[in-house]
Amino acid sequence: MKIPVYVRVMMAGAVIAVGAGAATVGDGHGAMLLVANQGDHTLSLIDAVAGKEIATVPVGGVTGHEVAVSPDGKLAYVPIYGDSGVGKPGSDGASMSVIDLAARKVVRTVDFGHGVRPHLPVYDSATRKLYVTTELDKAVTVIDPKTLKIEGQIPTGAEQSHMLVLSPDGKRGYTANVGPGSVSVLDMVGGKTVAVIPVSDKVQRISVSRDGRMVFTADQVKPRMAVIDTASNAVKSWIELPGVGYGAAVTPDGRSLLVQMGALKQVAVIELTTMKVARTIEVGGGTGEILVNPNGRVAYVSCPTDGTVAEIDLGSWKLLKTIKAGHKADGMAWVK
Repeated sequence: MKIPVYVRVMMAGAVIAVGAGAATVGDGHGAMLLVANQGDHTLSLIDAVAGKEIATVPVGGVTGHEVAVSPDGKLAYVPIYGDSGVGKPGSDGASMSVIDLAARKVVRTVDFGHGVRPHLPVYDSATRKLYVTTELDKAVTVIDPKTLKIEGQIPTGAEQSHMLVLSPDGKRGYTANVGPGSVSVLDMVGGKTVAVIPVSDKVQRISVSRDGRMVFTADQVKPRMAVIDTASNAVKSWIELPGVGYGAAVTPDGRSLLVQMGALKQVAVIELTTMKVARTIEVGGGTGEILVNPNGRVAYVSCPTDGTVAEIDLGSWKLLKTIKAGHKADGMAWVK
């Protein structure tokens, strides 16, 4: 299949026009999956129905770990982190690339003005704000996605604020502060730090329950997930895992938490009613992200070691297919 020269989306039995050809979407999976490839410095455009990469777009810098998409599905945002690991020596990224998905190229750049190691972008559709974690500023930077002007920053009160998740109403933000092993609670409306919650020696990705009452982050030293009570802003309990967890996501029905365990090449399925692992699913290797399709039927797991994405059926809990992406496939986003 040729790389798309434009994308046209029609709802209900939609058809995504891809150059001279077309991929039928129907009522199953949806349109397109984007994957940020750390090793290749590219963004993969994947036909989720066919399970095939249809394009790769250079992100314009070293290295883009994560990606977000505008609500209209036209633009992708890839912060350029640099060639370092979290808290390790290396270059300090100072920009974010804005990619036109139809034109398949970087069309604009956000300049942060100095090295900040920008990492995770989150587009809040409710407020029409674009948030980006900027580690070296110990903050979340607020951007107007229309003008791409930086409007301000929300301090996190901690170093290495690597990941960000918003509460369902968008009023609270929670950052996973990797090296400090903490989670910062942010007032996204007031633009201030509410609390910094000690969790463990080291944490990673972060997710929130569908009702906003719980936040989950993976202990990187012990095989367990922290469960944070958002009412008290404290660790309420721990969920024991077969191995050290990483990326996690809650299913749309709010009943299950999926947790990637890279070393075991597995995904653990936790029942949130019991807070116990109900089953595990074999996937590829590495520590990446879990992204649940908005239709609630499948989840995608990026496997950086293999450069692949695993597609899991959320009804049967079976691996449906393995999709080839790029070297060190990591952050993902869904194009509606």
